[in-house]
Amino acid sequence: MFDAQCDLAALVYDGHDDPDAILRDFACHLKAQGARVVGMVQTGQCADSSLSAVLVHSGETLLLAQPPSPSTTSPGASGCKLDLSRLQDAGLRVADALAAGADLVIINRFGKRERDGKGLGYLIERALDADIPVVIAVSRSSFADWVTFAGGMSVKLACDRHALDAWWRTVSLRTAARVAPDHTAVCEVFK
Repeated sequence: MFDAQCDLAALVYDGHDDPDAILRDFACHLKAQGARVVGMVQTGQCADSSLSAVLVHSGETLLLAQPPSPSTTSPGASGCKLDLSRLQDAGLRVADALAAGADLVIINRFGKRERDGKGLGYLIERALDADIPVVIAVSRSSFADWVTFAGGMSVKLACDRHALDAWWRTVSLRTAARVAPDHTAVCEVFK
C-alpha cells in the first residue's frame, strides 16, 4: 500500500549507509532555499557515548546518551544507553518548533520506542495531522515494524539524496499548488 504521493517517507538504510549525513545535508539545502525545516538528526554514536542529535531548526546539539556509570567504565566496557528524559526533552523542543509551523519535519530514527508507541512517534502524528510532510530514517531490519507503525501509508526511499530530493519535489509541488490531484492518493483517503 505504498503511495508515491504520501507525505510520510521512510529513508531506508543498511549498516553501510549514513542516513544522518543525507538528512543533515538535505535539511541544510532546504533551509538555504527558505524552507522551514523542523526536527532532529542524529550525530555521534553509542560506541563512544557521544550519541546526540542536532535540532535542524535551531542548530543546537543535544546529548541523548546517558552519562557512563562508574560500573560501566571498566576496561572493555562499551556502548551507551539512550537517556529517555533527554529524548523526551528533544521531542518537546521539536514539538514547540512544529507548533510555530513547518514545511517539513525530519525525525532522526524509527526505533523500538517508536515501534512500541513511545519515543518520537507522536511528532509524526502531529505533523501529519497538520498536513506537514515527514521523513524519517528507518533501518532495513526495522522496516516491517515501520510498515505496521505507519499502517502501510508511507513512501519507501532508498538511502540516497537523489531519492529524497525526488520525493520532496513531488510533495512540495503538490503542496505549493494547493490544487486537488487528478486522482485521490491512498494516503489522502486515510487522513
